[in-house]
Amino acid sequence: MAKFWLKIIASDHVFYNGKCQMLIVPGLNGEKGIMAHHEAMIMATREGTARFRDEENGEWTKAVIGRGIVQVANNRVTVVVDTAERPEDIDEVRAREALERAEEQMRQKQSLQEYKMSQASMARALSRLKERQWKELH
Repeated sequence: MAKFWLKIIASDHVFYNGKCQMLIVPGLNGEKGIMAHHEAMIMATREGTARFRDEENGEWTKAVIGRGIVQVANNRVTVVVDTAERPEDIDEVRAREALERAEEQMRQKQSLQEYKMSQASMARALSRLKERQWKELH
């Protein structure tokens, strides 16, 4: 299978940098699959789980990601997101606390900007908890 270069960059670290066979990212209008020699594009991501099949073992690797962008050009894909972590690295207690804080913020009177930020915090916490719980079941 043809490969392309993938780099996933979070705000505080490089999550992955290497060859990849396929990438699936959560977009604003649903998931988007990217394979080698994909047309050039830029798209926004939403909170959720990205999956990619790496070159070494051909197995799927998951990353719980936050909002960001994906750039595809010249058989290279760059994903820049605010957060990226492996499901097994998620601290469930912290994720639940973040969800509770976001829920409380949503109940308070807020400006539109604060409301959108609380909404994003809630979505991020929910995707982290969902992926952590799935990892424990499988």
